[in-house]
Amino acid sequence: MFIGLDLGTSGLKAVLINESQAIVAEATAPLAVVRPQPGWSEQDPAAWLDAADTVMRALAGQVSLAQVRGIGLSGQMHGATLLDRDDAVLRPCILWNDTRSAEEAAALDADSRFRALTGNIVFPGFTAPKLVWVAKHEPDIFAKTARVLLPKDYLRLWLTGEAVAEMSDAAGTSWLDVGKRDWSDDLLAATGMSRAQMPRLVEGSEVSGQLRDKLADRWGLPKGVVVAGGGGDNAASAVGVGVVTAGDAFVSLGTSGVLFAASDAYQPDAATAVHTFCHALPDTWHQMGVILAAADALNWFARITDKPSATLTGVLGALQAPGRTLFLPYLGGERTPHNDASIRGSFLHLDHATDQSGMTRAVLEGVTHAIRDSYDALSATGTQINRLIAVGGGSKSDYWVRAIATSLDLPVHLPVAGDFGGAFGAARLGMMAATGAGVEIATAPQIARTIDPEPSLTSAFAEAHTRYRASYGALKGLT
Repeated sequence: MFIGLDLGTSGLKAVLINESQAIVAEATAPLAVVRPQPGWSEQDPAAWLDAADTVMRALAGQVSLAQVRGIGLSGQMHGATLLDRDDAVLRPCILWNDTRSAEEAAALDADSRFRALTGNIVFPGFTAPKLVWVAKHEPDIFAKTARVLLPKDYLRLWLTGEAVAEMSDAAGTSWLDVGKRDWSDDLLAATGMSRAQMPRLVEGSEVSGQLRDKLADRWGLPKGVVVAGGGGDNAASAVGVGVVTAGDAFVSLGTSGVLFAASDAYQPDAATAVHTFCHALPDTWHQMGVILAAADALNWFARITDKPSATLTGVLGALQAPGRTLFLPYLGGERTPHNDASIRGSFLHLDHATDQSGMTRAVLEGVTHAIRDSYDALSATGTQINRLIAVGGGSKSDYWVRAIATSLDLPVHLPVAGDFGGAFGAARLGMMAATGAGVEIATAPQIARTIDPEPSLTSAFAEAHTRYRASYGALKGLT
């Protein structure tokens, strides 16, 4: 059997799978985010360890773990966990959604070496600008920093005693030469860091260490359980949903929205604000468009109307051509393709005839247009999408999925009910590391239904997307 641990922002999830990759047990433990100042977002790394102990004990309470052979890790990306020479935590971890280092990120991004070597814009949420901020505002802590680990890799240190990162997560630090899959000494030096402060690197499907004997005894696991490199949350989710070869992609309609496409080549275009990262598997990369409010935009509108989101979408009926009303879903800024932290959302072209259903459709269409923006940005890098799977809570709305299929002019496949997220992908990576299995075990889930584009509406969605893109420029002039 194999365990996947997914260290998210709001909780840590564990799944246990058998040799047939069926989930036989699962457990979760909540985590809290602390926001001591506006724009700050932090967590205490000790809480991650407590959560891991909680979920492992919960698994052991459901089924014997005596046959476990491997553990895989997935987790929230970009967080800066600062340790001293004794591996003691120096300050709370600065998380991915912390924006305090916007000024430092802009300064690093102005150094052409960062985009040239990482293939990405230096976003404020990435790890390197956080360390520059610490050096400027907390110099005593910076001087004591002997090691920097990403969140799941601090969990790995506790599990194994090994300071290790893997390629997909390391690619989001702004310190990795993403094409060479190695730390860049030049980029480290540009932020006052050195290779000695970085963990060693492995691929996500490789062994990174073995579970400490004392933890194996505590949870009833055998000695010698291997811990795989694992993956950043989206890369691990891609392994879970079988998006591991060029041409395969998934669209996630969760709180945020992600269009994730696997690639067998490194083909960055940082100016598009597409994330170009290593995948969790060797010799594989991925391109990712990210929008910051997908289902979150619908949930926001549901709060405004005091109606459940399922009620709002459940009465829409058959897909309609987009109306004149537009919704720009930039409730907390936007990443792809704008890289704009200050832009905010807006309804445009409301009139006396606009009703609740029309506004609901506009919200769904606005997120759909934003996903089309990411699709166009990925296409500009040379990435092709031949097979698209939809996951996340928003994929329960047939109206929304059909709108996306029509806007992209691609069929969208809906998997059977089940958990194919980061924890499941991490368990698959643990299985690869423990057994030597290859990418062939990362199969796509069984497809329950396929939602096809509505041919009579593709041109209407294309025209609406053109108006949507033009509206961004007008809205930008007001912010």
